[in-house]
Amino acid sequence: MTDAVFDPPLWLARPDGLRLAYRHRAGNGPTIVFLPGYMSDMMGGKALALDAWVAREGRAMLRLDYAGCGESDGAFEDGTLASWRDDARLVIDALVPDGPLVLVGSSMGGWLALLLAQALGDRVAGLVGIAAAPDFTDWGFDSAQKATMQREGRLVEATPYGDQPYVTTRAFWEAGEALRLLDAPIAVDCSVRLLQGQDDPDVPWQIALRIAERVRSADVQTILVKGGDHRLSRPQDIALLIETVARLTEPHL
Repeated sequence: MTDAVFDPPLWLARPDGLRLAYRHRAGNGPTIVFLPGYMSDMMGGKALALDAWVAREGRAMLRLDYAGCGESDGAFEDGTLASWRDDARLVIDALVPDGPLVLVGSSMGGWLALLLAQALGDRVAGLVGIAAAPDFTDWGFDSAQKATMQREGRLVEATPYGDQPYVTTRAFWEAGEALRLLDAPIAVDCSVRLLQGQDDPDVPWQIALRIAERVRSADVQTILVKGGDHRLSRPQDIALLIETVARLTEPHL
């Protein structure tokens, strides 16, 4: 294993034969697991910045692409929140079968981080949500958009975050609705840090407060970033992310 950020990925086959791409860096302390957002992958700016810091510090990190995303096999529109949750769990179980974890989830990845933290229990030493977006199938679409998904099977919209249209399938929406978290206590007991831009056009900052209220852990901090957008990728945002992850991992070194 080298320290080069852009080394080719390795692959893990799912039971159906699709290969999931991942990059695993051995090191000290809890393994930091980065969970990308919707239509994103492990080569995004926040993931790479965190990986570069991990390499300098000799920490452990696992990055992965869900099926149909990034360098993994499969078609994006075949994925659902449930299948991508299961992809992440499969890679974690195979590459980091024991030892503490710190889950770092961006946007939809924050929803997945909460779901995985519930399932993994005491293995999760900390969780960092970056504009975490649990239940966005509920609050992120209006009634007309939901009707389009039901009627046509998919919703296609322009997005400022890439050159491909933003596609949401009925299957993804239905899986998300079945995995909603914000209407009941969230059985997560680890330290939780929620980084949320106050100028985020996609995830209202009030969502972070709802997560903080619902999470069972007593160690929850919500950090509202004045002027921060959805990406939280400015230099000061990246510095905040690294500082937050460092503080969560240090007690376990």
